[in-house]
Amino acid sequence: MKLSRFFELAVRSGIAADPRRAKKNIRGYADSAVLNGPLTTEVTSILAGIDMDVPELLLADRLRRTRRIDLVMAHHPQGRALAGLFGVMQVQVDVMRNAGIPERVAQGFLDERRRQVERRLLSANHQRSVDAARLLGLPFICCHTPADNHAYRFISRLLERTRPACLKDIIGILMEIPEYRHAADSLCGPRIILGNPRRPCGKVLVEMTGGTEGPQNVYKHLYRSGVRTLVSMHLSEDHLKNVTEANLNVVIAGHISSDTLGMNLLLDNIARYGDFEIEAISGFRRITRRGRIRTAR
Repeated sequence: MKLSRFFELAVRSGIAADPRRAKKNIRGYADSAVLNGPLTTEVTSILAGIDMDVPELLLADRLRRTRRIDLVMAHHPQGRALAGLFGVMQVQVDVMRNAGIPERVAQGFLDERRRQVERRLLSANHQRSVDAARLLGLPFICCHTPADNHAYRFISRLLERTRPACLKDIIGILMEIPEYRHAADSLCGPRIILGNPRRPCGKVLVEMTGGTEGPQNVYKHLYRSGVRTLVSMHLSEDHLKNVTEANLNVVIAGHISSDTLGMNLLLDNIARYGDFEIEAISGFRRITRRGRIRTAR
């Protein structure tokens, strides 16, 4: 499979899992990109990880002495994809709308938060890892929102189907997923950070896509719209303060484990169209939905 085809399939798969209504108007994702390497590269072997920075690229170059590595694949954005992260946050409007917040109100909340993220990213050294990949001659891509969309859809549908009654039920459901069980083995498993385990979870909102955490001032409005529990990848201290004031329950599924789930689902979809080998590093663990696991040797 050529690199151009691989990335095209990643974006198409991400669009199919996108929670927005107007999928036909989605052209791509600013936080995902082919960062280095010719699009004609034939991809049969991939080194994949959550954070692939200069150390991981140097490792990839070292590994190439003894094995074939055609592509380095990161989840978290690098280069221009990191600089453009704020551009994918629009998806959060539909997530809030689906939770019951009027679209006009949700858009107002998001606009200021998006400006905050844009300002924060201005100071980052976006090109450091891309420059390393260029000098090492390594094809390099990142796929952020396409993978996060898969995690969002998977967990949302799972909770809709299983209908947990209380917070501890959510933990039990998540622990049936291999990515979260493996995270628990490393003391990073799902946990309740707000609310009693026996407290009814009520209406649940899954926060797992949209580039980064959403607006801090939206939580009271979520409560008024009927939401009682958030299931999130992560939550900053500032966000936690606002969630506490809104009297919402919070279950943290896990950041790296949720990213791993999304990456696995995305790669499973791409693998339907071609064969490739995957070495997993940097927090990523390759798990197919058939339960087979591959990690770096």
